[in-house]
Amino acid sequence: MFPVMLKEFFLKNKFMKATAIAPSNIALIKYWGKKDEKLRLPANSSISINLSGLKTITTVEFSPKYEKDEVIIDQKENAKEGKRVSQHLDRIRKLAKISLRAKVISKNNFPKSSGLASSASGFAALTLAGAQAAGLNLSQKELTVLARLGSGSACRSIPDGFVEWRQGKDSQSSYAYSLFPTDYWDLSIITTLVESGEKKVSTSSGHQLAKTSHFFKTRLKKINDKIVLLKNFIKEKNFLAFGELVEKEALEMHAIMLTSTPSLIYWQPATIEVLKYIQNLREAGLPVYGTIDAGPHLYIICERKNEKELINKLKKVEAIKKVIINRPAPGARLVS
Repeated sequence: MFPVMLKEFFLKNKFMKATAIAPSNIALIKYWGKKDEKLRLPANSSISINLSGLKTITTVEFSPKYEKDEVIIDQKENAKEGKRVSQHLDRIRKLAKISLRAKVISKNNFPKSSGLASSASGFAALTLAGAQAAGLNLSQKELTVLARLGSGSACRSIPDGFVEWRQGKDSQSSYAYSLFPTDYWDLSIITTLVESGEKKVSTSSGHQLAKTSHFFKTRLKKINDKIVLLKNFIKEKNFLAFGELVEKEALEMHAIMLTSTPSLIYWQPATIEVLKYIQNLREAGLPVYGTIDAGPHLYIICERKNEKELINKLKKVEAIKKVIINRPAPGARLVS
């Protein structure tokens, strides 16, 4: 008991504080559906890219001056979100063997709860800042396991660049790691915002509907072969094969959503308009491909050499309200 008491004494007399920044990520091979809701174990492995232009910065401060956890996200308090953050802080407190309450201040540079994976960047930043503030010394693998318990895709925002999240068989074997570093392939990932506002059905709720689709089991039978193919396409920097697989994969995931009970439709008319537009660009000779997460916004992927031409083309599309340029990005980092 003495080490625990000593640590508690230290923390009570010298509170701990840390700040972390983490990127959102876009899945290239998606995961949709869970085999364990409590542990957030995915039904399949997935591959993603961290995004340089979509970030969350979070400060966690443990101190005896707080009688309860205080959670402020984008300058607002929200009881539902605050409860989820406190539950994650409880996991950190349990590991650190402390009981101090905390103040959490988090800010996104992009709209949250709109299909841009704000929970991924948010819980990745919360995990790293919270673990540091609590005095934990966790490996990157351990951080990804911990982040996954807060939000599944948050584990992919911990490592750098191109990331694989292994589905695993239990909590410790479901973790994320870097496949290729940020500078391995000079890609541009353009986020196109087509409408504002929070989505009506959360990603977590959507995952629970996946198994009601008749196509769900068929998808899982073929997903591992696609993962192997995509890894090879990235390794070889075969952009055309890479892009074709990624775009079809996104459409397949949304086919599961469309055929679930009840049907889940994240798309808006503008989503289809932009998707058709980039397909037309491709037919006209510009090699670009799209992918979509659980929301209405499209991510358009091209090689860096074609970025300028693509941006000029996108300026002509009235349905696109905002464009955010991303490159493959580092994972979660502590900042001063």
